[in-house]
Amino acid sequence: MGSALPLGEPAPLDGLLPASAAVGAADRAFGVYLHVPFCRVRCGYCDFNTYTSDELRGARQADYADHAIAEVRMSRRVLEASGVPARAASTVFFGGGTPTLLPADDLVRMLDAVRDEFGLEADAEVTTEANPDSVGPEDLRRLADGGFTRVSFGMQSAVPHVLAALDRTHDPERIPLVVGWARGAGLDVSLDLIYGTPGESLADWRRSVEAVVAERPDHVSAYALIVEQGTKLARQIRRGELAQPDDDLEADMYELVDDVLGAAGYEWYEVSNWATTPEHRSRHNLGYWRGDDWWGVGPGAHSHVGGVRWWNAKHPAAYAERVTAGLSPAVGREVLDEPTRETERVLLLTRIREGIDLPSLHAGGRHAVAGLIADDLVDARAALGGRLTLTRRGRLLADAVVRRLLDA
Repeated sequence: MGSALPLGEPAPLDGLLPASAAVGAADRAFGVYLHVPFCRVRCGYCDFNTYTSDELRGARQADYADHAIAEVRMSRRVLEASGVPARAASTVFFGGGTPTLLPADDLVRMLDAVRDEFGLEADAEVTTEANPDSVGPEDLRRLADGGFTRVSFGMQSAVPHVLAALDRTHDPERIPLVVGWARGAGLDVSLDLIYGTPGESLADWRRSVEAVVAERPDHVSAYALIVEQGTKLARQIRRGELAQPDDDLEADMYELVDDVLGAAGYEWYEVSNWATTPEHRSRHNLGYWRGDDWWGVGPGAHSHVGGVRWWNAKHPAAYAERVTAGLSPAVGREVLDEPTRETERVLLLTRIREGIDLPSLHAGGRHAVAGLIADDLVDARAALGGRLTLTRRGRLLADAVVRRLLDA
């Protein structure tokens, strides 16, 4: 969740949605995202809406769970008053920041509020992100007992000098411990990696990927480092203290992780994500890519219901002031028109393994498929069956594929 809020129209103080948001809602899955905007240390590459203790003026971390719960209570009333049919949450995701900087009991209370207001589907996926040095075995057991089913650890690398370049604070040797504790609590495990860090070699990257495979998590995410303007990392690169990430090296790193994970039995299901089985795919993130509905709770959180997107006040103090006063924390929104919704549909569905139905593309997009097959960007066999799915080369050039589909 980037820290910059988009442009849009002002959101109403009561948070009510236009009637269009309710159209077809009964056929869409519903998820809840809870943003916990606290970090012990700000990583040099991070552009997320997060705050360390010395940046948290006018708000208290200890009060945060109550403010988030107030928004959850409000969200049900807003959806009901807007005519959006009630649906149990199929997924709940606690992201950040570092959610596990809050006491486990606070996270469970926030989940209980979602359960009380919306209900949880019988097989609901409930995930929290965690840093390896932000949880212990007791925390993980409490989360599991409280209804969490999954934990996603921000491993990023197994190589100390790479972690140092990213300003990550954990010891790589802690990864086997936290994975074991999570397994012992009955939680599914995902490990997140970043590649392309300045100074990271292909051998360094192989070491990290092989360390992940050795832990046998259920799910792996591997994201290319993006240098965001305004971050410490961007300033270091601008001053010549660190090298700009190399696109060709990052492509080699992507091919390496795909090869190593594939050989270990992992299957890609989205450009940057792999799982041991379809059941272990991140259903919450698939909801984003499939255009489902979700309510985002917390400072700077974004929500989407039926083509209406809105975003909350960024700073925890401004957020707390609004929810305490009984006002919607949303400060801006946009109602997507049909061309924009179609662009986003193609952009997002193209990235996942199931791809997109060829007949659903406009005529120019369907015509472009032959050229994409010739360039080894789209799977020819899948296209014969009426679906557009990416080859590995296509995954590396996914943005270019989408441009060709939309511009043809």
